[in-house]
Amino acid sequence: MKVGVVTFPGSLDDVDAQRAVRFGGNEAVALWHGDHDLMGVDAVVLPGGFSYGDYLRCGAISRFSPVMAEVIDAAGRGMPVLGICNGFQILCESHLLPGALIRNDHRKFVCRDQRLRIENTRTPWTSSYVQDAEVTIVLKNGEGGFVADADTLDRLEGEGQVVARYLEVNPNGSLRDIAGISNAAGNVVGLMPHPEHAVEDLTGAGTQGLGFFTSLVEASFA
Repeated sequence: MKVGVVTFPGSLDDVDAQRAVRFGGNEAVALWHGDHDLMGVDAVVLPGGFSYGDYLRCGAISRFSPVMAEVIDAAGRGMPVLGICNGFQILCESHLLPGALIRNDHRKFVCRDQRLRIENTRTPWTSSYVQDAEVTIVLKNGEGGFVADADTLDRLEGEGQVVARYLEVNPNGSLRDIAGISNAAGNVVGLMPHPEHAVEDLTGAGTQGLGFFTSLVEASFA
């Protein structure tokens, strides 16, 4: 599959995401935030970083980038979209996902290897994992606390839209230990940890994040 990776001003994990896409067996296509063109891609990744310097709110300015009009439209038609860290924030600001990401409850930036449980393997980004798989993936954020009202949280839980949950320790105060969610259709996924940093042994971070990228290959033949 051709997977577009968007670069915003302040993105810093876009090249890592492109590399992870290739490691997952797909073709990476660089997309620019100022363009109204998705270049014929089959899926999109919104990478981590500090788009527009995280001014106003994380992801609040990127949400209005020209490329996001195309991403929002394509997501509504079923295109797989993955938002990682800052990309998750952009998805929430774009209302492609419910809730919001706020400053960590301990008011400090956190960078650690984080244990997760994959709770939804029915998305095009998680089908490579077995249900309730426990994986360790790099986490690095200052505003990673997922919040939503009680009704929204109950709906996410009840409809199986919690994709990943923190284990052992909640690193940022996310409600109900939520690390990642999907939309109701399952094609849009937001994840606070960084699977693109855990796709090869060379880096020392292992390969347990690779499933987020190999899943697309499986989905393309489903």
